[in-house]
Amino acid sequence: MTFRIALTGDFQKDEKIIYPDFDLTQLKAASGIEYHFFTEHKSEIDPEQLKSFQGVIVLTPRVTSHSLSQSQNLLAVSRFGVGYDGVDVSACTKADVVLCTTVGAPDRPVAEATVGWMIALGHRMIIKDKLFRKGLWNERSKYMGGELRDRTLGIIGLGGIGSVVIELLRSFGMKQPLVYDPFMDDNKAENLGVKKVELQELMKLSDFITLHCPLNEHTRNLISHSELDLMKSSSFIINTARGGIINEDALFNALSQKKIAGAALDCFNDEPVIKPNRFSKLDNVILAPHSIAWTQELFRDMGKKCSQHMIDIANGIRPQGVINPEVFDRPTFQEKWNALNEK
Repeated sequence: MTFRIALTGDFQKDEKIIYPDFDLTQLKAASGIEYHFFTEHKSEIDPEQLKSFQGVIVLTPRVTSHSLSQSQNLLAVSRFGVGYDGVDVSACTKADVVLCTTVGAPDRPVAEATVGWMIALGHRMIIKDKLFRKGLWNERSKYMGGELRDRTLGIIGLGGIGSVVIELLRSFGMKQPLVYDPFMDDNKAENLGVKKVELQELMKLSDFITLHCPLNEHTRNLISHSELDLMKSSSFIINTARGGIINEDALFNALSQKKIAGAALDCFNDEPVIKPNRFSKLDNVILAPHSIAWTQELFRDMGKKCSQHMIDIANGIRPQGVINPEVFDRPTFQEKWNALNEK
């Protein structure tokens, strides 16, 4: 039996792959596997789109209970990325569908971008660039920067990305990093040389705060007015995780009133942002359209991981990066999976 894989329509434009570094070599070479692109891009996958496929690789569309309502053949959803807030995990499990993400792939590029933004914020690179472009050479003494040396880094959520950030910063002479992560054990903290603290202490003591946690019911508006009020007026906050973790009204207020020194934002509450945004008017914030970590290497590696998810499922192997491993214990999933391998 041929294992049929769908890729969501936003991977293509005019029937050409938008991201040439998206590596599908493994799928092309795999025996008994074929893949097709959805002919139409929808913000939410329609159940009709999935009816004839055993697997789907998803870029941006939402996967809901409605999407899966006719997914009798579907075995796996592979998310092209590590975030899965657009996928109904419980609906996947109930429909006997494995959800995988490309865990680990974004660690290096996101960490590099984070460190780059820390340097850019501290050295006031954006403002200095504008001074030169406007011919304001003599204004430069008004915009002194600051080094990372002797500063304190605060990390919210110490997974793979946060761990790489720490490794990259070891040569900069910063103080012991502070970490707020309720799920981090003491052994990991000791091995990485970080100090576990409560959120309020981290907000008070950090010169740079960077977010690397998922968006869920526990982290939505985790950083709001009261937390931002704890920050030093000289400190910066960076969000490369998800919009919604920082309350945007509270952050805009803190930045516009210069309560904090600045911010760098790669994600927002409502995406895509295609209209003028209030943060664009501020000179103490760096902005990116949720792509600060998009590199050739990242798309290559995520393509390989998504492809491997599908190849593994097609060959009766548990893939890596599974979000809902309990699905493998469901007799109805096992029956569907075994039936595939028997044909």
